[in-house]
Amino acid sequence: MNFLGHLYFSNDDLDLMIANLFGDSVKGNKYLNYSSKIQQGVLLHRKIDFYIDNHDLVKELRLELYKELPKVAGIAIDLYFDHLLAIHWNSYHYKPFESFLDEFYMHRSKYEVELNIEFRLFLERLREHKWINHYPSLYGLEQVCLGVSKRISFKNKLPEAPLVFSKHNIKIENVFHQFMNDAKNDLANQV
Repeated sequence: MNFLGHLYFSNDDLDLMIANLFGDSVKGNKYLNYSSKIQQGVLLHRKIDFYIDNHDLVKELRLELYKELPKVAGIAIDLYFDHLLAIHWNSYHYKPFESFLDEFYMHRSKYEVELNIEFRLFLERLREHKWINHYPSLYGLEQVCLGVSKRISFKNKLPEAPLVFSKHNIKIENVFHQFMNDAKNDLANQV
């Protein structure tokens, strides 16, 4: 899952949300150089990534989409699942989508001073532009696919992922809901 999924699985702990998003910025055991809250967030981020990468239905879906999205099918699934989580937010969370995001955007964590400047700048842009608010729309999915595509070091077909999503929407949505049901039970104990 991408940003929204990581925020969702942080169990409404605003500091943990920021630490969880930071997870991609820390390699190996360097997370041990941070406070316990940041360590907790990095480890949660890794557990979420491991869980989705190893979920049987997600693995099958990734293989199915690989032909149309070589090398980036897994990334596309992460983005699809954030898009679907935003669309079906009320089925999975008790707070309204916009309220949940507003609380996250407004929160300034005491742990942010520990984080590198690149991540803090990313966090400020995320807050300022409210990217996640666009996730429920097809436009939002198109924009996030385009943005992530530009950050990948090799030529890729991620900008085509919204068309692939439209083509396989029913299958992707079914896998998403099964994944969420499994993940809610399995990942709830991880925080």
